[in-house]
Amino acid sequence: MSFKGFTKAITRAPQSFRQKFKMGEETVDPVYEDAERRFKELEDETKKLSEESKRYSSAVNGMLTHQIGFAKSMEEIFKPISGKMSDPNATIPEDNPEGIEASEQYRAIVADLQETLKPDLALVEDKIIKPCQELLKIITYIRKMATKRNHKKLDLDRRLNTYNKYEKKKEPTAKDEEKMYKAEAEMAVAQQEYDYYNEMLKTQLPILFGLEAQFVQPLFVSFYYMQLNIFYSLYNKFQDMKIPYFDLNSDIIEAFMAKRGNIEEQTDALTITHFKIGYSKAKLEMTRKRYGAAGAGANESDSSGYGSPAMGGAPVYGGAAAGYPGQEQQQQQAYGTAPGQVGYGGMQSPPATGYQQPMSPGAPTGMGIGQPQGYGAPAAAAAAPPAYNNAGMPPTAGSMTAGGETVTALYEYQAQAAGDLSFPAGAVIEIVERTPDVNEWWTGRYNGQQGVFPGNYVQLNKN
Repeated sequence: MSFKGFTKAITRAPQSFRQKFKMGEETVDPVYEDAERRFKELEDETKKLSEESKRYSSAVNGMLTHQIGFAKSMEEIFKPISGKMSDPNATIPEDNPEGIEASEQYRAIVADLQETLKPDLALVEDKIIKPCQELLKIITYIRKMATKRNHKKLDLDRRLNTYNKYEKKKEPTAKDEEKMYKAEAEMAVAQQEYDYYNEMLKTQLPILFGLEAQFVQPLFVSFYYMQLNIFYSLYNKFQDMKIPYFDLNSDIIEAFMAKRGNIEEQTDALTITHFKIGYSKAKLEMTRKRYGAAGAGANESDSSGYGSPAMGGAPVYGGAAAGYPGQEQQQQQAYGTAPGQVGYGGMQSPPATGYQQPMSPGAPTGMGIGQPQGYGAPAAAAAAPPAYNNAGMPPTAGSMTAGGETVTALYEYQAQAAGDLSFPAGAVIEIVERTPDVNEWWTGRYNGQQGVFPGNYVQLNKN
């Protein structure tokens, strides 16, 4: 906007506010207002036709491009390769020859169809989109003329209100008379300018509306036949597709179920398909809390006494264990060689490294107790639950039946296998059977369900 235009905009601003709040007199022309409404509809519809034509052309071309990419992806899925890629002799192709061949044939058909439809899509560009753009340019020029007419209307109303203000004074002074004559002259000039633009638009807009039908109708008919041609090309190409891998005469759902078979049941049988992130998050959070608690005080052991000098473990300094992964101290032995570190059963335990690993099923009593494993974590870190035995239940060695004991869940636990007991944090669980070690599996009852859960997820309640 030029400085002159900015100045005029500032001058017209008060009159714009007056008209917005219906203050003062306003020039009204119903004939022009009706033509303005029809012109606005023509402008909107032409923009919509141009945008939708572009969208249709892009959608058809994009669909074919995506189908080619889809076929390439299916080829890669059908031919996975196992073995070491660094050793060409170790690679074992595990492919589906029929599926790969079908994907290649389908990709070739879609690529050929994309080339076939290029002239039709180019025709949409030349006969629909470009004419719409030309019409929009004409509409833009007319819109500028209509904006000019509205500005002249604001100037006329402003001059008219100024003239009426002086004319309606009961006792005008000589200065008022002078201002009134000046306002009358300015009003006459503004009236002439307004009439010029207003009459021109009222006369020529109806002619444009008459030409609109002759311009838009051929576009609509042409676009209709272009879409029919594209549709029939797609239909005939895929109808004539002769790929044995696809049975076009069978029902889509029935063919899908037949090809899939029982693959869903086989997939559900894999443990990794039922991994729940909540359990890992809870363990991570518990480890962080206990690590922070242990790191706060030096020479402190966990609540069970493992890892302390009195119970056969190595001293912990500053919350860190004496051994680190990769060092000789990490090599745990059933019978210790360091004097003064006597564990359970008269056996010696290795230096503690922080993370307590519970005794696995079938291990001799005393082996594994006081043998921490981890990554330099504090001795007070939580232990992972023990593995299940062949019967699907945790080891029961040393277990004891609780009489009316209850515990409160410190963390939420989601069942990871059949027989596990799920519960939220804060739940009160009735103990059915437990061991003295909190780093083992306990049996409890909650919400009418009975199952096992890690003992380090709960805290015993005082009776």
